[in-house]
Amino acid sequence: MALSAQTSSDTWLKAIAVYTRPRVLIVMLLGFSAGLPLALVTSTLQAWLTQSGIDLKTIGLFSLVGLPYTFKFFWAPLVDALNIPLLTKWLGRRRSWLILSQLLLIAAIVVLGFSDPITSIFYVTVAALLVAAASATQDIVIDAFRVESLPQEEQAAGIASYILAYRVALLLSGAGALLLVAYLEASGVAQLTAWTISYIAAAACVAVGMIAAFLAKEPQADQSAETAEDSPIKRVYATAYSAFSEFLSRPLAISVLVFVLLFKFCDAFAGVLTVPFVLKTGFSLATYATVVKGVGFAAAVIGGLAGGALARALPLTACLWIAAIIQMLSNFMFSWLAWIGPDVSALTLTIIVENFTSNAANVIFVAYLSALCGARAHTATQFALLSAIAAVGRTVLAASGGYVAEATGWFWFFFVTALSAIPSILLLAWLQRRGHFKALEQRG
Repeated sequence: MALSAQTSSDTWLKAIAVYTRPRVLIVMLLGFSAGLPLALVTSTLQAWLTQSGIDLKTIGLFSLVGLPYTFKFFWAPLVDALNIPLLTKWLGRRRSWLILSQLLLIAAIVVLGFSDPITSIFYVTVAALLVAAASATQDIVIDAFRVESLPQEEQAAGIASYILAYRVALLLSGAGALLLVAYLEASGVAQLTAWTISYIAAAACVAVGMIAAFLAKEPQADQSAETAEDSPIKRVYATAYSAFSEFLSRPLAISVLVFVLLFKFCDAFAGVLTVPFVLKTGFSLATYATVVKGVGFAAAVIGGLAGGALARALPLTACLWIAAIIQMLSNFMFSWLAWIGPDVSALTLTIIVENFTSNAANVIFVAYLSALCGARAHTATQFALLSAIAAVGRTVLAASGGYVAEATGWFWFFFVTALSAIPSILLLAWLQRRGHFKALEQRG
């Protein structure tokens, strides 16, 4: 019994120690940099637009500014194939692309911060698109860097750490930005100036990712990817063709892509109007920041750790089933909140459930996407393709949310978003019967 207890203790210590390894810590810092921009073009921007009096339909359509996340696989081959002049010789290909994308991201966030929704919604749209494009480019590089840098035994810990830091950044650029705006307005600062200061502060936080890029070790390049081609255009074409053809030649490739598209759709469909729902239900901006971003953050952290533990302890198929069910059920909580009305305790419970389930499902889903990636030379392109397809649900498909909410009301809107998970669940069962997930588990 003593030997068994010692073995169990050693196993737990090793499981915890993996989170302190330098490679995992670097990925965590990069996760912080990746998480910053998303709220700035989604929930925080939605709050800004709502406060500025922009109508619900327009706010719903603003999910389309996330289109760069959907189409990022088009320029992902550039990241796999091209070097950055001067920077690549100094830092290596992955780290040089990290620094470039982060510099572009800082500039784009500052541009958005100096926009004004009241006087020019078009300017806000363009600025938000620039932020999303720079953010999507950074995501391409970080995803490739994570998959290439971490050995198989560190992948689950890396994903959990990445998403934990991602949620910290979302908290900062979400609740932090809103609380800063509320504080500045209470101090007598004009509304537009308060939002500008808040966005500039968020841009400065991207420096965390830049520090991580300088501290990181460049992943070992796949020598088979190096060719004698002199033309950068030929290298990009060869990389893109090889990455896409390799993936599409796999069994059930199209069905897998459809599954990736649909899996997180119910979560995204509800999330696109979470901020307007909370504010229009009767909660204040401060309440939203405190409960939705504060309490929700703690629930998200626990959910992420739970998702990471599940990914290590259970087969991939079982994890995906758990994720699919819990994220669907969490949407019914918002219907319940719409029925209850502006009750802070009901809001708190709803947000705890939603953030826990959503983040647990995110960790599992990212682990699945990572398992789908093939050769090292194609990591950026293939992961960009997969994550971009997943983003279609958050952008194009969810853009109609404002129209659906106005037609049905909040109670039935969230009811519909929960039911939208059924197609992905049916496809999950279909792929399982054909051995898709078993093949990935055996390869891992």
